[in-house]
Amino acid sequence: MKVIENGTVTNPKGYQGAGLHIGIKKRNKDFALIVSDVEAKAVGTFTTNMVKAAPVLWDKQVVEKGDTVKAIAINSGIANACTGKLGEEANEKFANIVGNALNVKKEKVLICSTGVIGKQLSTDPIEKGIDEALKQLKDDHQAGIDVATSIMTTDTKPKHLAVEIEVKGKTVTIGACCKGSGMIHPNMATMLGFITTDLNISKELLNKALKSVIPDTFNMISVDRDTSTNDTVLLLANGLAGNDEIVKEDEDYQTFKEALYYVNEYLAKCIASDGEGATKLLEINVNGAKDVKQAKVVAKSVCTSPLVKTAIFGNDANWGRLLCAMGYSGEEFDPYQVDLYIESEFGNLKLVENGMATDYSEEKATQILSSDYVKTNIDMKMGNEKATAWGCDLTYDYVKINADYRS
Repeated sequence: MKVIENGTVTNPKGYQGAGLHIGIKKRNKDFALIVSDVEAKAVGTFTTNMVKAAPVLWDKQVVEKGDTVKAIAINSGIANACTGKLGEEANEKFANIVGNALNVKKEKVLICSTGVIGKQLSTDPIEKGIDEALKQLKDDHQAGIDVATSIMTTDTKPKHLAVEIEVKGKTVTIGACCKGSGMIHPNMATMLGFITTDLNISKELLNKALKSVIPDTFNMISVDRDTSTNDTVLLLANGLAGNDEIVKEDEDYQTFKEALYYVNEYLAKCIASDGEGATKLLEINVNGAKDVKQAKVVAKSVCTSPLVKTAIFGNDANWGRLLCAMGYSGEEFDPYQVDLYIESEFGNLKLVENGMATDYSEEKATQILSSDYVKTNIDMKMGNEKATAWGCDLTYDYVKINADYRS
């Protein structure tokens, strides 16, 4: 696998993108299009929140009932969630406007929205801006950057990646972008992810590949323990790489799945590190669990603990907070078997052995925690299973950003 430097959703063959300001937000880009030259197979995963935004309900129907789509259209600034029948009608009109502009049925257009919940989405800016969006459609690098920028809300930077793999003698490219900074606790933040590939693969296996990598990537990140109404990951495959169609779980399928996992994990970590007000990426590695479920539950419990996150922000090796978070995870274990380490580029330090403090150096612990990428490694000594979760520290700025969000 080859990582394409500064790659985007427009790197795979046959994809164009555009991102621009059309007036949904007061300022900054707020509308994006991802368009495939030929219709692409589409699959997706969606929020588990019982309160689902209108575009989520639309997209679920599109990917379940149809085989292919032409485009993904995204607006930022308004989530179109908790907007009732009017919101559903606005979403359908949104799809119709884009479909008409591309000469396809509205059911060939996937819609995503992110922003303030409860505010009605006016389609007037979309009607007025769609022609300019079509004019700006390009398959170059800047177009991909524009897409990644247009979907941002409280994000501080665009998040994107592309990789190349070899499949059946052909070069296959996977491109992706995502947004997410707050309201991140996906269980499949608003977290939106868009993945494009020119691979030729059956829809069944495309769906299976996405579903297999989501649980260990996007579903293992948390910024603030809030699962959004709009969480969505969409994957398009247009087949233009020219490889023979992948129709069974052979070596080529595994190669694609591994590359897809890499892309998703990279983007998940980008989201975690860009949590609202965050200064550090936090990685929780749980080893020695009795089963994968236990490892995941414990890792997520530690990763989402506000007291753990504030301790990391303060460079404070308050390991009792980590054990406490393990203890209320709901998983049974013997605390007097647990070993706990902290790690960064400044070193590795064992804080806890068999559930009790070691004679560690507080000065060294503070130095290790001062990094912008801190790992906590936990050994439960109960079995051979493991899991990793990603999050970020909790800072003063998180409160400020969310207190001022609608102003």
